[in-house]
Amino acid sequence: MTWTVNSCFVTLAILFLWRVEEIAEACSCSPAHPQQAFCSADVVIRAKVVGQEEVDVGNNIYGNPIKQIKYDIKQIKMFKGPSQNIDAIYTASSSAVCGVTLETNGKEYLITGRLEADGKMHVTLCQLIEPWDTLTDTQKKSLVQRYEMGCDCKITHCTSIPCMISSPAECLWTDWVIEKTVNGEQAKHFACVKRSDDSCAWYRGAAPPKKDFLDIEDP
Repeated sequence: MTWTVNSCFVTLAILFLWRVEEIAEACSCSPAHPQQAFCSADVVIRAKVVGQEEVDVGNNIYGNPIKQIKYDIKQIKMFKGPSQNIDAIYTASSSAVCGVTLETNGKEYLITGRLEADGKMHVTLCQLIEPWDTLTDTQKKSLVQRYEMGCDCKITHCTSIPCMISSPAECLWTDWVIEKTVNGEQAKHFACVKRSDDSCAWYRGAAPPKKDFLDIEDP
């Protein structure tokens, strides 16, 4: 009887540890408008990926080595980030823990990521990483000025109707409820821009917003 009870406890413990490991390795990301990805990133660059290698970055609590993928890149343009060029980016070795897989044949990407204390750029599946040639002209031009103009605004993701904003400094992102995709018209062609009265509004167009859009006059 004692052996049977102990066996049950061992089995339950193994199943519990397996389930904890499974949960820990899951990668889950909340949808983000391209402007949100730009504003939350430490670094935003356009770059070619020219090589990759697996590297050790330390050991886990069990003493096992932690592997990451290092992608060698050639920076083409920096839209946001440090003064020095970025020549490599690092990511987890598996997509289960949000590791990113990139083509290494010189393909150009828009890459957003965070800057570590040691100066290394780290990227995950939860950040905006897209082939450059898949971006719209508006998205490309917004990287220079328009997204930054709305970094103090809040973009609220609408997942079901009814949905609403809670302050004038918000823009309601409705691509999902209208088009059933987070890569709809607002993501492709709009930026949430702050106006002169500190309210925020969607602006469409590749050029920077004109003065008559930004200025709010008293009635």
